Amino acid sequence: MPFVTTDDGVEIFYKDWGSGRPVMFHHGWPLSSDDWDAQLLFLVRRGYRVVAHDRRGHGRSAQVGHGHDMDRYAADAAAVVAHLGLRDVVHVGHCAGGGEVARYIAGHGAGRVAKAVLVAAVSPLMVQTESNPAGLPVEVFDGFREGVATDRSQFYLDIASGPFYGFNRPGADVSQGIIQNWWRQAMAGSAQAHHEGIRAFSETDFTADLRAIDVPTLLLHGDDDQIVPIANSAHAAATLVEHASLKVYPGLSHGMCTVNADIVNADLLDFIRS
Repeated sequence: MPFVTTDDGVEIFYKDWGSGRPVMFHHGWPLSSDDWDAQLLFLVRRGYRVVAHDRRGHGRSAQVGHGHDMDRYAADAAAVVAHLGLRDVVHVGHCAGGGEVARYIAGHGAGRVAKAVLVAAVSPLMVQTESNPAGLPVEVFDGFREGVATDRSQFYLDIASGPFYGFNRPGADVSQGIIQNWWRQAMAGSAQAHHEGIRAFSETDFTADLRAIDVPTLLLHGDDDQIVPIANSAHAAATLVEHASLKVYPGLSHGMCTVNADIVNADLLDFIRS
């Protein structure tokens, strides 16, 4: 399998399919690059080169005990970009991966980034603080940490079968295959990486990173996102990115890239082509 070794000796797994203009994908917590399968296949069949990596401690990347923070995540993404010699890249990030994209562009993307797409992204800041009173109380994330530390297998099943895809909503078209695939990806990763990653995605302030993005940026968010509520994420981020456009999907969930892939893929393709 293809790996790149980072400057601190960590093996990062990546996929690199197709040829043409590169589009790089950054997955959410606690998943892997497999969560982008619907987008990777869609774009590679339309003549694009698609790249996606597993964050350290996630998926097939090394389960190391250090570096589970956004600075390191962004540096790892930069290592993949450098290893593959990518330029003129469209970076697409979901959830925690959206924060990773913002941090990567701000710190490593000069001269290499063409566009950015932040899908249901955690930016600018998820947790409630004195300066971010509309954020989610830290107790929400403490509950996540408790779930990972005590019975993460059941905790992950509960997330996938409930709020992530909106399967807890009346009349939802529930897919056991999607639930099991989410669980499979999550359980392949490291419990320590997932536990520490909660702080990385919830307590990292991406305000300065968003302001530093100087390329066309598309923000996509469902207004029934139960994981990353839209009011303090996409709505706020849209005011911070200079060249941003926001598209809100009525009734769609946090997991819309999977359960509504046809809608998301069409908008993603239009933006890449624009």
